Amino acid sequence: MKVRITQVKSTIKRERSQKGTMRALGLGKLNQSVEHEVNPQVLGMIKKVSHLVKLEEV
Repeated sequence: MKVRITQVKSTIKRERSQKGTMRALGLGKLNQSVEHEVNPQVLGMIKKVSHLVKLEEV
């Protein structure tokens, strides 16, 4: 299964680890979207920055 992750909030004034997680997911600009296969590593990253992103199943 795949998910589409869209950045909906800025990483300005966020912790360094949250900024790094967003970069690791491939996000850097508002309204940018990426698709990832669902696995435990990706789910952990999504959970860490859930307040900054929107998820959709693909």
